Amino acid sequence: MYQDYAYLIVGLPVLAFVLTIFLGWHLPKGGGFFTVLATFAGFILSFGIFREIYPNDEIVHQSMHWFASFNAGILIDPLAIVMLLMVTFVCTLIHTYALGYMEGDPGMARYFAEAGLFTAAMLGLVFSDNLLQLFIFWELVGLCSYLLIGFWYRKPSAASAAKKAFLVTRVGDVMFLAGIVLLYTNMVKLNLVLPEGAYLLQFQTIYDSLTLIPPDQLTWIAIFLFGGAVGKSGQFPLHVWLPDAMEGPTTVSAMIHAATMVTAGVYLVARMFPLFYAAPNGLTVVAYVGAFTALFAATMGLVMFDIKRVLAYSTVSQLGYMMAALGFGAAVGATAVGVSIFHLIGHSFFKALLFLCAGSVIHAVGTNDMREMGGVLKHMKWTGLTMLAGSLTLAGFPYTTGFFSKDEIIILAFENGAFGLGWIPYVFVILAALLTAIYTFRLWFLTFDGEARSDYHKHESPWIMLGPLVILAIFALFMGMPSQEGFYHYVGNNFDHFGVDFEELAVIGGHHVSHAHVHEPLIFKLLPIIIGVGGIIVAALFYSRWKRFDPGMVTSERDPLRKILLKRYYQNEIYTLWFAEKVVYGIAIVSNMIDLKIIDGAVNKISAISVGIGGTVRKLQTGVIQNYLTAIVLGVAVLLILIQLASMGVAI
Repeated sequence: MYQDYAYLIVGLPVLAFVLTIFLGWHLPKGGGFFTVLATFAGFILSFGIFREIYPNDEIVHQSMHWFASFNAGILIDPLAIVMLLMVTFVCTLIHTYALGYMEGDPGMARYFAEAGLFTAAMLGLVFSDNLLQLFIFWELVGLCSYLLIGFWYRKPSAASAAKKAFLVTRVGDVMFLAGIVLLYTNMVKLNLVLPEGAYLLQFQTIYDSLTLIPPDQLTWIAIFLFGGAVGKSGQFPLHVWLPDAMEGPTTVSAMIHAATMVTAGVYLVARMFPLFYAAPNGLTVVAYVGAFTALFAATMGLVMFDIKRVLAYSTVSQLGYMMAALGFGAAVGATAVGVSIFHLIGHSFFKALLFLCAGSVIHAVGTNDMREMGGVLKHMKWTGLTMLAGSLTLAGFPYTTGFFSKDEIIILAFENGAFGLGWIPYVFVILAALLTAIYTFRLWFLTFDGEARSDYHKHESPWIMLGPLVILAIFALFMGMPSQEGFYHYVGNNFDHFGVDFEELAVIGGHHVSHAHVHEPLIFKLLPIIIGVGGIIVAALFYSRWKRFDPGMVTSERDPLRKILLKRYYQNEIYTLWFAEKVVYGIAIVSNMIDLKIIDGAVNKISAISVGIGGTVRKLQTGVIQNYLTAIVLGVAVLLILIQLASMGVAI
């Protein structure tokens, strides 16, 4: 029953976008209830489809011909359904929260219209059954993020952040498109005889063709596709847009960082996992980039004072964990997909919670700077306690959702090293876990503990904002244990529905997956618990009311390492002052000179010669009839003379 209406999961938010953009200006709360109801209806439909397909281990596939050898279709398999449930559920809570948070903003109708379209774009991306359709929704997600990050476009920093996000992610999108073109070219060369209802670039067709495409081509395709994921999911070196994306409303930050845009890159690699697995060294690149990003971003989270910027670097770091988990599939196979997506789902709950709590604080206090806060818990108990729940699970405190999801990734990293694929990723994720616990509770203690450090406003947020926080806090704390094993099995076996033979692909990709159990020493089993709890204790010793040490004992304003972290490793200077203004601008100047002096110069020279010849010849055509008659008379006279001379036998 619900399967027949799967298209409405995207259709209803699109309808909400249309209604809100045209009617919202005349309705209470900017017509935001259209977006809330449409997204919630999408959740009901997604849950209904889940109930229909889960017990029977089925998938939903609907397709229609589009043009040439391409189609438009809907694919809802285990990987897609868990994403649909997460996006609709979390976005419903964020939109509900926004009804209170955006109250009084003159652009409220525009906000909810764009938020509805943003939600629709992400949902369309998730249930696409082919790579071309996914790419179209991928681009629509990018457009909506540009509109929402720059929502307060009259503020220069917001307009700049929107342009930065759009341009940086375009680099990844070009690589993504190049990967699609290269994949399509290779598939066309195969001269495939497609059965009825099958199309090029459908995921089923791609999976079936992997053994026929040359391995070196698979590696290049994987690298290009991963480039798209790096841009969209904020991985090094295209992560620089994500921390600045917080310039939009906090609810936009929650959507981008938790439920929509940044998860798209992880989803792409998960969806194309068989291709990455078959591509020699493809997953190795994913593992190392992801693990490095996890540590790299965590170091910057340690020194930031803007509450949203700390959470932004946390997002970059946690996305690195998800990517690294997928990369560890080189050692453990498709199980890595279940582990990565489980952390993605858990992260969506606690990161949405943390951003919305930050928004609640900013809404009340009137500043983003944690140095001007302190003691907020006394006046905002619900916000403080729910943010404590989110902080505990982000830090990996035992038996929270974040503990179960992150611990499994660390186990995969250990197995990756034990199977001879490198211990560096393991070291990176362990260190990142320690730093995560420290900067997370540094944030909580500076904001909620101690005494007020400025004369800020003191009031709790309304329940339309607190309600979503309580719901998210429950899922952030307790989703992990009861759902972990079932989730790994359900999503990890996703590709069984497509008949993917990973043993055959392992030969192509050069993997030696062992099904033998890897013995993990007790100290390695306890290490995630030790670093999670230890990181919280370290933060308490330096930043809580019970602190025993002053941060100045460890670092100071003159500390070069601290300066590097505050400057974010000089990334903006490298990208803007050196790469953009010197390299790119220098190339532009040289190209302009070549264009003006050589290309345009040659064209202009040819035209000048043509004009000169034309000007000379033009003088023969005066337009005066007397001149023409004179010429005719002279011509006739000359002709007669020549005839006379010829008749006299004179040689001419």
